[in-house]
Amino acid sequence: MLRFDNLCKRYGERTVFQGLHFSASAGCVALNDESGSGKSTLLGVLAGEIEADTGEVWLGGHSLRSAPLAAKSALTYVPEDCLTYPLETGRDFLERVATQRKAALENRTLELAERFGLAPHLEKRFEQMSFGTRKKMFLTAASIGAPTVLIADEPGGGLDAAARAVLIDLFKQLGQDRVVFFTSYDAALTQACEAKAISFADLARRA
Repeated sequence: MLRFDNLCKRYGERTVFQGLHFSASAGCVALNDESGSGKSTLLGVLAGEIEADTGEVWLGGHSLRSAPLAAKSALTYVPEDCLTYPLETGRDFLERVATQRKAALENRTLELAERFGLAPHLEKRFEQMSFGTRKKMFLTAASIGAPTVLIADEPGGGLDAAARAVLIDLFKQLGQDRVVFFTSYDAALTQACEAKAISFADLARRA
């Protein structure tokens, strides 16, 4: 469901990463590496937000380069700072995601929002929300439709203990039949999600 091969990204003369390979059909994977190693850049490439210099990414079996719309339809992306349109309300955001995925805004999504403590915030605009509340909105949207790949940049950032517990349950559930690929400095979160911990060194080795 998530595969990338020979990925390389450079900014001028600086090589952020090169020769990265990965493939998984289901499960949780946590990219744990030092600060400044290029984790957020890699996730941006995988989500189609940043163009790689070389290499290829497949999401749900679709090439991000040659079939970007089909590939992105298989994806849920949770960036580090989840600021969408500032004037959009939480409910508007969830309804927009549902429309984009040709899905209904089902009770299970609203129940997940309730578990995240989002009920009082659904009518707020994103510009009025805290960092953690915006992140919980994006994580809630991961339950809409049936995307096969979830990519999340520091998903535990800004979450309190109760929200972290909901996040862990969500990732473990999604990882049963989807790929959950996330970055984290938090070894306890990685372990709680039953995620496989990897580094850039691992990605640079061919299986």
